Amino acid sequence: MLKRRVLLTGAGGSALLAGCGVVARRDGAADADKAAPPKGAAAGLNAQEHQWARTAWRYLENNTDSETGLVGGMDRSPVFTAWNAGDALAATIAAYELKVIDAREFDLRLSRLLGFLATMDLSDGQLPNKAYHATTQKMVAFDGKPADIGWSAVDTGRLLLWLKITGLRHQRFQEYADKAVLRWRFCDVIDDCGGLHGSAREGGKLDRYDEGRLGYQQLAGAGYAAWGFDARASIALPATQTVNILGLPIRYDARDPRTTGAQAPVLTMPYALAGIELGWQAPGGAPLLGELAQQVYRVQEERWRRERQFTARTDYQMREEPYVVLDSIYAAGYAWNTISHEGRTYEELAMVSTRAAFGMWALWPGEYTRQLIDAVRLLYDPDRGWYEGRFEQGGAPNATLSLSTNAAILEALLFKAKGRLYVAGNERPGPFQLQTSDPFARLGRCWPQERQGCVKR
Repeated sequence: MLKRRVLLTGAGGSALLAGCGVVARRDGAADADKAAPPKGAAAGLNAQEHQWARTAWRYLENNTDSETGLVGGMDRSPVFTAWNAGDALAATIAAYELKVIDAREFDLRLSRLLGFLATMDLSDGQLPNKAYHATTQKMVAFDGKPADIGWSAVDTGRLLLWLKITGLRHQRFQEYADKAVLRWRFCDVIDDCGGLHGSAREGGKLDRYDEGRLGYQQLAGAGYAAWGFDARASIALPATQTVNILGLPIRYDARDPRTTGAQAPVLTMPYALAGIELGWQAPGGAPLLGELAQQVYRVQEERWRRERQFTARTDYQMREEPYVVLDSIYAAGYAWNTISHEGRTYEELAMVSTRAAFGMWALWPGEYTRQLIDAVRLLYDPDRGWYEGRFEQGGAPNATLSLSTNAAILEALLFKAKGRLYVAGNERPGPFQLQTSDPFARLGRCWPQERQGCVKR
């Protein structure tokens, strides 16, 4: 049996490489931040916020391969995942719309990214591999060596969502986003009811497994739903239980990691991304994590009120063991538990996450997030981008630099300026819709129109 089947999901997995509603925003975190934006800056950002966006973009400037246009998932590393490919699309679109880069650079960068996605080698000839090399453009294992190691259903869902957002926000690129998705075969990654299945190679054979836990699973399901798939099983909440933390109820995934082989932590980022990207509403209108997102925010604010402990917890990455840290609100039976994918405890690695802080600041303006953003706003290298965060114990910075953190900051700033990022309604028929709706173009790729419909057994 594969022991780590469902561990490499979401931004945390990618790290091995390298009442709901949005309320009105306030001004910046400090008096100095209220200065007028520089000439040409995007409306909705003040001068300080525009500089924050420019700092995040420095990561991409420094980590883009000059020949291929692909971006490494961690600073000075050429390896990236399907999730990171979505990050790169998000960061590029945000940088352009926030007027950090001009139209020519935007066109060149986005064209190269989409060009790669439309021609890249696919795991088992079906779907994006879990990892690629930015220089060679080839499929690799997490150590950077050439290998087909299977696909992540969650990472693929994230990439699908950003390919759809790309076509919606910039319609001249819709054709190329559609053509990338038309190459993929969906039979083994999502079933007719919307259950998600990843794969891993064991002894030369690809072994499928159920993938996704509460939070990232629903965010990924929205990516498939955006392309017309019946994703109800992944978007719907699984069986949950409730724990009381500081007098507040927190719902968590009831699936036991001792039997499933996967941790099910409560983390900030899947809920924050669901708000920033989707307004806590799945394509089609179904509620998506909004009620739980409020719980996740409120309990972290309450910890600050009671203990004066800044709290912005989520998964993050390190260059040394344990590589991926699940810095959790609740995990494995304990509140404020910081663990590895294997369940080992790392109390000393509890951290105020920069990207989680920016996400909370964008979505829940108020006294707590004003002070929270002030606590992280200097955690950057002006030449290289934003750090992962600040350790709770002692306040030392975690100076790791990642694509996911810098992309998430750009997303949060774009949300602050323009509102939720996925906005459907004016989509024109593109190659995907036209080809998949053609009854004579059934190619056995399990497109939405090829499905028989969900049949519960």
